[in-house]
Amino acid sequence: MIIYNVTAKVATDVHSTWLQWMREEHIPAILSTGLFTDYRMCRLLEQDDTEGPTYVIQFFATSQEHYQTYQAVQANTLRQRGYDLFGDRFVAFHTVMEVI
Repeated sequence: MIIYNVTAKVATDVHSTWLQWMREEHIPAILSTGLFTDYRMCRLLEQDDTEGPTYVIQFFATSQEHYQTYQAVQANTLRQRGYDLFGDRFVAFHTVMEVI
């Protein structure tokens, strides 16, 4: 099992809109690729939320190949939509993990 982990810090002024977009558009779009079987979204606690909350979204893939296909084919287009909507009001970084 491969976990594609996205950590995002979102500015307070767009937080609600960003969260709605994630739940209603972005996450469903990623899942609709058929390359991930499920996801989990968490809000980090014990963080400095002065500039906004931090979220972790984990997408689960059955193989490294599925993750690599997502990165090669869909990731840039789906990611760009977030930047088009929210510009510099959020920052995200990505990591990949393997369940052992």
